[in-house]
Amino acid sequence: MADSLVASRDAGQFPGLCVAVTQTGPIPLDAEFACQPGELLALVGPSGSGKTTLLRTIAGLYRPQNGRVACADDVWFDAERKHSLSPQSRQVGMVFQDYALFPHLTALENIQLPLRHLPQPQRREQAEQWLGKVRLEGLGKRYPNALSGGQRQRVALARALARDPKVLLLDEPFSAVDQVTRRRLQRELALLRQQIDIPIVLVTHDLEEATALADQICVLHNGVSLQQDTPEALFSRPSSPLVARLLDRHNLFEGIVVEEEGERRLQWGENCLEVTVGLNDLPLGESVAWYLPPSDIVLHRRDRPSYGERENPLAATVEELVVLGGITSVSLRVNHGDMLRFDIATHAARRNQLTRGAVVNVSLLAEGIHILPGHQVRADAHDKRK
Repeated sequence: MADSLVASRDAGQFPGLCVAVTQTGPIPLDAEFACQPGELLALVGPSGSGKTTLLRTIAGLYRPQNGRVACADDVWFDAERKHSLSPQSRQVGMVFQDYALFPHLTALENIQLPLRHLPQPQRREQAEQWLGKVRLEGLGKRYPNALSGGQRQRVALARALARDPKVLLLDEPFSAVDQVTRRRLQRELALLRQQIDIPIVLVTHDLEEATALADQICVLHNGVSLQQDTPEALFSRPSSPLVARLLDRHNLFEGIVVEEEGERRLQWGENCLEVTVGLNDLPLGESVAWYLPPSDIVLHRRDRPSYGERENPLAATVEELVVLGGITSVSLRVNHGDMLRFDIATHAARRNQLTRGAVVNVSLLAEGIHILPGHQVRADAHDKRK
């Protein structure tokens, strides 16, 4: 995907936002990502991974050593040409984590700030319209200290959009509000997206938030963009064990490519697994990392064992059960050491009489097994600690 984005950008065909920047310090960067009009791209990664720095680079508040930032036909930054537009010239709307509202101005006056080029009557009319779009009708005369955290955030969002930006940047916009307000604001952002057709870049630490809101997710680590894809593709097909761990995925293992009855198989401890994709081009005897999404682990009912094709049935021992309301997190021990982790409904765990130490049967669906050639699970874990 990255190669096609680069090719489209170089050919002048990409209508959205393209970012490709590098530098050795003081903040190391080697990041590339793109966002189409109407899309929401989430930048995720641990603290210090460069998320906010990249957002500031797009806005023109930070200038990296090398690279390029372009939006449609407009080049905002090109280090090679020594070209960098000012933040005002980039037409970027930005919502900060702390709202950045002027406390001495009312909500309506805050929204009018980017509209100073218009006559006062038109300025007020447009600001009133934006108040309505973020569902704050009748609150325009209130000062920020008289608004709730969620209301202040909506004023900040309306102000960012009032300037008719080409790109909307959101820097952890919901982190300062309570969980109920956060869900409400996420829903309102999803509704508001239907009214605007520009690239939206969201910085967040919350993977659930990124999954719920984003069309694309870009995973960052130490300033490097590791993978950009849809949430579904990322969680089922991470490009490396490091990406899987940064996405809080646990089922990472190592196996050996073998042949059984003329077919490539994956030897995993005592088990020989069928794999739908990824083994045929690998040499026999090669050690490979592999990943299995929790959704592709199927727990057999005690009275209904499964012997279906490509299901890789095997026995495992329940190592840990953690009940979290209606969901139970299950850890199974396989091969005298490897741990399979997945969640099931708590009522299903009780129905199957899951208890610590019990032996159960599960299937590892062949279509879900994702081979990661060229990677080692343990070496990748060491890289993450750096």
